[in-house]
Amino acid sequence: MSGLREQKKRATRAALSWAAIRLTVERGFDNVLVDDIAAAAGVSPRTFNNYFSSKGEAIVARQVDRYLLVADELRRRPAREPLWQAIRHAVSAQLEPGPEVVEHPVPDRDQWVAGIRLMVAEPAIQAEFLRTGALAQAGFAAAVAERTGTDPERDLYPQLVAATVLAASNVVTQVWLNADPPVPLDRLLTEALDQLAAGLPTP
Repeated sequence: MSGLREQKKRATRAALSWAAIRLTVERGFDNVLVDDIAAAAGVSPRTFNNYFSSKGEAIVARQVDRYLLVADELRRRPAREPLWQAIRHAVSAQLEPGPEVVEHPVPDRDQWVAGIRLMVAEPAIQAEFLRTGALAQAGFAAAVAERTGTDPERDLYPQLVAATVLAASNVVTQVWLNADPPVPLDRLLTEALDQLAAGLPTP
């Protein structure tokens, strides 16, 4: 029963986050209320407040949750698998393009991408990315530390790896948003991880 309850909670959290993203992209951050997000997700405003303290937190939640899932996936990879190969598999398994990329309700892709660009430039959302990004990095660093026998609080390596992977994801998102003609997000992500694994050789 507890497993089903946890699945339902995760589904509700994801639905609220997706609704917050969709409405913000369509209307603009200042034109979306918590009541609107709750209604779009089919729950009450009180339920929204049980999961998130703000619109910005709800929007950013999808990225943070995905990186925590990447950390879990990294822990499940074979122990003898090289670290960067394991990271690539873990990231690819959990960071597939989500509905905010491939299931957008706006027929015009350019309009949708422009809306996302405005959304991520919103100061309140950027601040939330910084706050919750630290949580995602800590969770990912802990998984790297377990795999490499290092200490995530005392050793540089796991923190550097985690910060590098998150930075690569952010760069990939920006390149995807500005690509003309459009480039598949998963292809950019794979390319970025391959370059990191190779030590970022000079082009």
